[in-house]
Parts: sequence; structure tokens; C-alpha cells
Amino acid sequence: MLDDLADTHAEVAAFDSSVSGTLRIACFPTFGKRYVIPVLASLAQQHPSLHVELDLTERLADPVAERLDLVVRMGELSDSTLIATKLAPHDRIVVASPTYLEHYGVPDSEDALRQHRVLDKLHGNDLLGWSHILGAPTAETCEQVVFRSDDFEALNGAAIEGMGVAFLPSWVSGPSVQVGDLVRLSLSGEGWNERPSGIYLLRALQVPSAKVRAFTEALKSHIGAPPRWN
Repeated sequence: MLDDLADTHAEVAAFDSSVSGTLRIACFPTFGKRYVIPVLASLAQQHPSLHVELDLTERLADPVAERLDLVVRMGELSDSTLIATKLAPHDRIVVASPTYLEHYGVPDSEDALRQHRVLDKLHGNDLLGWSHILGAPTAETCEQVVFRSDDFEALNGAAIEGMGVAFLPSWVSGPSVQVGDLVRLSLSGEGWNERPSGIYLLRALQVPSAKVRAFTEALKSHIGAPPRWN
């Protein structure tokens, strides 16, 4: 009954145009630090009555069960009662540092890539989706998985330092490609990006509150179209 009352209160509050109260968001740590916090800082200057709780987590947060206003999800969305706003495509890119490529050569095919030093996610099976390139997880196809981490920033940093080849979302490694710290390797035309996949803001309530509308529009503008990391 208390949950129902809270939802009713939130829906009534949605008709109030003031951007105030507590905004509760959950998203990946790296995405939150790079893209969400700058937007929140700007909103805080414009709306001093707005307060924020930002849950930086790798797990799939549930906006209904956890009483969250918004959740950032990436990949292919499953059918649900949640309302999704697409922020950007979710592309993945193969990258390596100029130093690494000079020392080990440039892989020109998937078969060649299997002979290279690669970087992979820690915990779980094929969380980065290497099987979309290699046909199977790295544990079955690559002899030289030289670095694993559960953090996107660490994996991107290891690639910049020349430790190996990484397969990461473009929102992680795209900025490093832009400044020349990493080189994008377009194996087979990046066919794995042809599958429909995106970065979404999910919410439970049909009518968004003023704070949700303000954050959504600010984040969309900050990311841009095409995305700022392209």
C-alpha cells in the first residue's frame, strides 16, 4: 500500500513543473562518471532544490523494486512494462594502442586476432561479447588473455598502455580513438554492430516528473546525435 501511495504521489507530482526533490538514478560506473555527473552538475546549478542519489553499479537495477526514477540500460531490451527513451546506439569497437600495433602488428582478420594478446572482462562468461567476433569466448579461442578486469575504465586504460587488444563499447573507447591514444580496427566491417542495440533510459511511471524530464533532455543533449564519442 505504501508503494502504491508513493507511485500515486509521484504521478501527481509529475504535473508540477518545478525541478525539485530527489532524483534517483542507477547506471554503469564508467558511464555515470563520464556522462551523467557532468549533466547532474549543470542541473544542480540551474535547480538548487534538486537532490540526486546516483547508484553506480554493474548489476541490472530494477526501477520498480528499488524505487528508482531512472535506470540506464545497454544492449537489446527485453519486453517489459518499463518505458524506454533511447539515448544513442550501443556500438562496440575493437581497439589497440599505436605502440601495441607497431610491436605486434595489425590483425587483419578474426583468425589473425586469435593470435594476439587480448583484454577481457573479469567475472562471468563472455560479458564483452568476444564470441561475436571470434565465434566463441576468449577462453576457448585465444591463448593470450593477458589482462582481465571488471571495470571498463581499467580495460580502456590497459589498452592505451599497450597491454593488448580490447573490445569495448564506443562510449568507453571512442574518446581515446578521437585523441589518438587508441586505433579502431574495423574487422569484417564491424558486422557485430548490425544487431539492434542501444543505450536507454528506463522508467516505471507513464508520466515523467519535471525532474525526470529535465534530466532526460539534458543527458540527450549532452550525448548528442551522433554521439559525442563517435
